[in-house]
Amino acid sequence: MAPEIIKALTFDTGGTILDWHTGFSRILKQIGEKYGLEKNWAYIANQLRKRSLEKIINLGEYEPPTINFDGAHALVLDELCRENGLEMFSSDDRREIAWKAPHSFDTWDDFPQSFSRLKQRYLCCSFTILSFRIIMDTARKNQIAWDAVFSCEAIGKYKTLSAPYETVAKWLNLNPDEICMVACHNFDLNAAKKVGFKTAFVRRPSEWGVAGPPDPIPSPDHDIIVDTFPQLAEKLGV
Repeated sequence: MAPEIIKALTFDTGGTILDWHTGFSRILKQIGEKYGLEKNWAYIANQLRKRSLEKIINLGEYEPPTINFDGAHALVLDELCRENGLEMFSSDDRREIAWKAPHSFDTWDDFPQSFSRLKQRYLCCSFTILSFRIIMDTARKNQIAWDAVFSCEAIGKYKTLSAPYETVAKWLNLNPDEICMVACHNFDLNAAKKVGFKTAFVRRPSEWGVAGPPDPIPSPDHDIIVDTFPQLAEKLGV
């Protein structure tokens, strides 16, 4: 892929940029210790993420969405509390887990400096299934100056439907092949490529903790495959 044809980078944000596993595991353990509980908090954190994704992916295909990603987190956490003997978690505890934690996630260590380099040449936008508020709050916490935030919450249809990708290209006033979707997930990149986006797979082997990501092997069809954000910056000529 010739970098000079790319005008904008759209970043998946939930796992590609933000370390949700550490954030969820830490707050679950912290609140569990308050009640003297010992659980497999890493597993519960992964279930919280997995089931929330299942509620959100392709949402809006048949009817307008009735929840955003914050709502998905809250619904799934209630399910997990019932299933794992965590009924004693109060409404305040659950808000700490389902609201405060994801709005305070840290970025991966290799992202901020590379992001600053990439912004010198490209429009750099969050393009996400996360809620607007999660992106705004994590941007403020981590000092991420996105050029724009495109949440499927505003589009009313969620990845991997084609409409979000088509809409973002329209809003950027660019042809799809002038945009590179950056993610650590094949499902996102494959859907973007079908619409005409260029695609860059950045490996995040710790996204799901020691369990490892469920889909770690990048499709060979992606235009760029790298291990780190500094490598992505180099591939894109900055």
